[in-house]
Amino acid sequence: MSIDLSTLSPRELGNLITTAKKRQAQLSKRAPLAQVRSKLTRLAKAEGYTIEELFGTASAARSGSGSGKSAPRAGRRLGKVAPKYRNPENPKETWTGRGKQPRWLAAYTAKGRDLGEFLIPGTAKLTPKPQAAGKKRVVKKAKK
Repeated sequence: MSIDLSTLSPRELGNLITTAKKRQAQLSKRAPLAQVRSKLTRLAKAEGYTIEELFGTASAARSGSGSGKSAPRAGRRLGKVAPKYRNPENPKETWTGRGKQPRWLAAYTAKGRDLGEFLIPGTAKLTPKPQAAGKKRVVKKAKK
């Protein structure tokens, strides 16, 4: 926090100094943070608790203590993907091809239009991956 002291009037400067001295007095009366932490930890331990149980950190939620509700599962994080499809009527509306189709695209495909019509030029095509040269695909026959 920086205050431009050159713009303050003598009265405003005096008020600032008074307020700063009050705040300094409040802070000097407080016990050091490490001392308060130690005191809280000792008190919690004496009552049979941990700090995590009392203040609800993620580790306490996973251990099953607390309200009885299960902790939300962290899903698999996927990286950002460039959009592959664009709405021709509104170019700001795009879709990456992941997840549920957006309503605008579902409406077009329901009318019989092909998904390939909405591909953004330069993005991946809808064709399957080609097989490596020299490798043949083996199809197992079902036994009778």
